[in-house]
Amino acid sequence: MALTLAIVIRVSEVEVDGLEQLVEVHNSVHAGGPASVDEFVDWRRQAEDMAWLVAEDEGQVVGAGVGVVGWHARPGTAFAEAWTLPDARGKGVGNALFTELLQWAGERGCIAVETAVEETDGASREWAERRGFREVGRNSRLVLTLEDVEAPEVAPPDGIEIVTWAARPGIERGMYEVFCEAEVDIPGDEETVVSSFEEWLANDMQGVSDSPEAVFVALEGDKVVGYAKLALSPEQPDVAFHDLTGVRRAWRGRGIAGALKRAQIAWAKERGYRKLVTQNEERNEPIRRLNERHGYRVEPGRVILRTAISGPD
Repeated sequence: MALTLAIVIRVSEVEVDGLEQLVEVHNSVHAGGPASVDEFVDWRRQAEDMAWLVAEDEGQVVGAGVGVVGWHARPGTAFAEAWTLPDARGKGVGNALFTELLQWAGERGCIAVETAVEETDGASREWAERRGFREVGRNSRLVLTLEDVEAPEVAPPDGIEIVTWAARPGIERGMYEVFCEAEVDIPGDEETVVSSFEEWLANDMQGVSDSPEAVFVALEGDKVVGYAKLALSPEQPDVAFHDLTGVRRAWRGRGIAGALKRAQIAWAKERGYRKLVTQNEERNEPIRRLNERHGYRVEPGRVILRTAISGPD
């Protein structure tokens, strides 16, 4: 007579004092690179709400997950990810985590949840699709190895000056006007609720990975017509990550985005960074072509998946 033992996965929500366990799981399985406790705390600060979950099997941590609402998301949509340690896969860890995350999102009024899986992780994508997730977008990863390129001349178009935000404090309102136009023009983000000026400044520009020295601004006289921002991770001190690059609609097509890109490359190379990394939605052809012209090489990225959920009972 065969005896089948039931595996019970216990999922619990943790606070800052238990966040190190979640970060260890994330860094063990996440292909995008390591994160820190401080970065997760800062992410929660920027969001409307954020859940941190840890999954255990007989007292051993075997997985973790996060749920986020109110951070660069479509209305009524949460973002969730779950990670399972390799030795624990096939035991229902991901299912247990996502059951909690979907309930958490529904309790906050969400009608849909999005997640992301690596393009090369076919098993995770199939797992998600069996549970009702469907592809809604793809973000390619593009990498520039700085030792392979010379520091470029910035060469902005006539009448345009490129400065750092650190060198011109007080121009934040103009930068925000760029953000308001650029954010909703990104394919897939058309329905994104644009943050208020105060939210944008605190959440997008003053996080633990942000520095005014790494924000490059295009000026025509005193008018801000574009900006490009790098995020700097303490966990990867030799890698800088591209954040938003935006140009006001009336100034597009003049080479301003290219000048901002070259300013970023020159700055990073001068300071000894090894790589610049960005993600581009595959439908965003202008920025993809811009990056490829400057030597960025495409690597496997992430598939964005979405499912509908019911609200709270």
